[in-house]
Amino acid sequence: MTTIFKHKLPIANAVASFSLLLFIVACTQNKQEKTSDNVENKIDSVKVFTIETDTVKKILVLPAELLPLEDAQIRAKVPGYVRKMLVDIGTKVTKGQVLALIEAPELNTRIQELKDKANASHARYLSSKDYFERINTASRTEGVIATGELQRVKNQMMADSLEYKANQSSVASAKQIGNYLAIVAPYSGIITKRNIVTGSFVGSPNDKPLFEISDNSVLRLQVSVPEIYTDAVLSNGVAEVSTRSLPDKKFEAKLVRKAGRIDHESRSEIWEFEITNTDNDLKPGSYADAKLFFLRQQEGMVIPSSAVVTTLERKFVIKVSNGTTQWIDVRPGFNMGEKTEIFGDVKKGDTLVTKGTEELKTDIKVIPLITK
Repeated sequence: MTTIFKHKLPIANAVASFSLLLFIVACTQNKQEKTSDNVENKIDSVKVFTIETDTVKKILVLPAELLPLEDAQIRAKVPGYVRKMLVDIGTKVTKGQVLALIEAPELNTRIQELKDKANASHARYLSSKDYFERINTASRTEGVIATGELQRVKNQMMADSLEYKANQSSVASAKQIGNYLAIVAPYSGIITKRNIVTGSFVGSPNDKPLFEISDNSVLRLQVSVPEIYTDAVLSNGVAEVSTRSLPDKKFEAKLVRKAGRIDHESRSEIWEFEITNTDNDLKPGSYADAKLFFLRQQEGMVIPSSAVVTTLERKFVIKVSNGTTQWIDVRPGFNMGEKTEIFGDVKKGDTLVTKGTEELKTDIKVIPLITK
């Protein structure tokens, strides 16, 4: 009896130990399940704001180029040699002022030749006219002059008359060409380049221009405006201009015209301004900085820049509706630093997350905390 009891005691201890182990495991699993449930049921709070419309404005400094109001290359219309130079680079000239004189002796010979032809044709015309008048008088007596003869004489007189007029036109044309021997300024300006000296042969189509003249009293300022700003309004229609040569001075340029098309390479539109340059402080060809104050024609949706999430695939904001998140694709407008303009399927009064992030997925329950 004692032997049997001694054999059963280890078995009972083993069973008790195993039961205790199962109890501990069960308690641990139950605790882990409760902890997991608490994590899953936890709802995070996020800072949100309400979309409001506001004035959309942007200050932008863009590179620009100064150009003369008018810039012409002056060439010789008549081949010849430069007889006299009357101006040089830097010379201020007025419209119609003589810049140089060209000598072309063969032109004078040509004019004299045409004059002689005109005089000869005039003499023939007078002779045929006199003959026609005498034949016409005789034809009044019936049977003296044949009808065909009268018509022939009349036609000859008309042909001589037309030849005389043609020769007169040739003389006038040659004299007009002779007027081109004096090179004159087409408008008031300043001589910016000279490519000839006294004695130079001019008038060949492949030659460089004799002079280049610029009107710098008013300068054109050309600015390439990025496509995103081309529909905006320029405040007061002016730009504030500064140059490298006069960094301490500010000039006001007035917007006068736009190109009306977007350049496909630069994705920009040329805007042209004009600057009064009476004192010639500014030099055409200079580079300048144009400060532009852009305004949208109407108010837009302006939100904190931190609310926009940018990834390789998309730009979006996180909208909170009924405590649930939703990703909404947007297109950015003016970037105003801490704030940005957006376009998309959002409207005034919608609630957005203040600091958007990819980690805040869609269809997540959150507690919105309104911030101002």
